[in-house]
Amino acid sequence: MSDVTDEREQIRVGVLGARGRMGLEVCKAVDAAEDLELVAMIDQGDWLFNASDAGAQVLVDFTTPDVVMDNLHWAVDQGINMVVGTTGFTDQRLDRVRSWLSHKPGVGVIIAPNFGLGAVLMMQFAAKAARYFESVEIIEKHHPRKLDAPSGTATHTARLTGPRPTARRCRTRPRRSWPVPAAPTSTASGSMPSARPVWSHTRRSCSVRRGRR
Repeated sequence: MSDVTDEREQIRVGVLGARGRMGLEVCKAVDAAEDLELVAMIDQGDWLFNASDAGAQVLVDFTTPDVVMDNLHWAVDQGINMVVGTTGFTDQRLDRVRSWLSHKPGVGVIIAPNFGLGAVLMMQFAAKAARYFESVEIIEKHHPRKLDAPSGTATHTARLTGPRPTARRCRTRPRRSWPVPAAPTSTASGSMPSARPVWSHTRRSCSVRRGRR
């Protein structure tokens, strides 16, 4: 009786931002997965066509907000699926991606502000709880070299918990402010209360408040 080997077809994966902190972790995870094959590791200065030449079926993007849109446009044009962990997506950017995909119905794009199960559950719980409170404050802490502050997790949580936040400058140095993407005014389970969220950022923490003045 001959042995039967269960050989599943591996998905060929390329990683953009492969030499960054998160990119390196993605490469390790892909390399360790039995059903994935790491075929391209691309970073700043590398040619994107290295991914298509290697036959990548999926690209994972952990780059920066200033290049991610170009990467997405290129991948959609090439018919390569994308999983995006890079932040900085506004409603306008998302609409642009949808317009590209309308011409490529066979291509899939997932843009995720956070891949952690706990963070995803937190965002869902925050959206459900927000309508019962007059104000909400989101506080995050991170290392001072973090490129996106507030993070995609914080901005997406703000979208889910109330109306459009307003930006302000922090009273502590360094002073910085960011535009915050529009938030929904209602959910399937009911209307959100009228509130006024604002961003506040210090060197190691950032918060968003949503509430009446």
